Amino acid sequence: MKKIVYVLFVLFIVVYFSNCEKNYDLCHSKSQWLKDYFAELKSGNYPNIYAISWWHEDFDNTYFKINSSKRSLKTYKELVSDDIFISSCSFVNKKLVPVSGKIYHSSFPCFSGTEDEVTSQRIEDFESLVEKEIAWAYFSNNWMDSLVFPKNSIDIILEKGKTPFIRLMFRSVFEQNQEDPKYKMKDILNGRYDAAIIAWANEAKNCSTNLLVEFGTEVNGVWFSWNGYYYGGGTCDEYGDPNYPDGPEIFRDSYRHIIDLCNQQGCDNITWFFHFDVNDAPEEWWNNPIYYYPGDDYIDWIGVSRYGPFQRGDDYIEPKEIINKAYKKMQNVSTLKPYAILEFGVTEL
Repeated sequence: MKKIVYVLFVLFIVVYFSNCEKNYDLCHSKSQWLKDYFAELKSGNYPNIYAISWWHEDFDNTYFKINSSKRSLKTYKELVSDDIFISSCSFVNKKLVPVSGKIYHSSFPCFSGTEDEVTSQRIEDFESLVEKEIAWAYFSNNWMDSLVFPKNSIDIILEKGKTPFIRLMFRSVFEQNQEDPKYKMKDILNGRYDAAIIAWANEAKNCSTNLLVEFGTEVNGVWFSWNGYYYGGGTCDEYGDPNYPDGPEIFRDSYRHIIDLCNQQGCDNITWFFHFDVNDAPEEWWNNPIYYYPGDDYIDWIGVSRYGPFQRGDDYIEPKEIINKAYKKMQNVSTLKPYAILEFGVTEL
């Protein structure tokens, strides 16, 4: 009898740790990941993080939606009910400002795979799920055929009492990991799109609300066509400063040009974000976010994407390590700006 019990015990241990190694169902859970993540956020070790934004969408076979399980949803609701998480943006001189001791609670509330199907219902659905309002609604302004100011989307978001957060997505197709067939960063620099950008800026100025805007989402990720890989990478002698990598320099100057054009139109109601991914892809010296950064004179907030596992079976990284890496990377870009975790999420584990 003892021998049978011993054999069963050994089999249990083997199955348990085998499962942990492959899928870690028994070792980790989305619910616990959320608890650890939020505990780390509130630890006091990251005083410059003033905003978080959950990516509420399932893509590439992920289970990122916060209601991917009853347990995960219950945990998230409990965590964001803390008074530290606030649902209304504060502005000074038309710029978003951090609130001492607080963290803005926001989301991309599943505006579809194209990220631009903004509806009141989607905002209501997310807020109803988590029983907490969001400070801003995050959506994409895809250039596609041409740059058009997203007035309808902004009006919908304003009607819900939220601040619009616009991702200026310089793309004509949604396919990733390739050069865009239409849009080239150098065409921003040579003025080809000045008229469209100026028209966009004038509509932004006249829309009677404060806006949050970013250009070049996750710029250090080769999956997007504005990454420096498509513009010379680490080559230094084909554009601008001979001591600066051409790829990032072209992006940096393009973003500066967009902001300059907006400022010249008197469009002073935009808070500008610089958004990168915590992982450089490719992992090359020139692909560090610091080379893409337009500078403190141009940018108001620093933002980062930092997710947990995308797929069951991916390497598990403790939330403490995740946030710590993101924080250090933002500090490397600038120590003078407030920080935001612009995209975070985790699949069911």
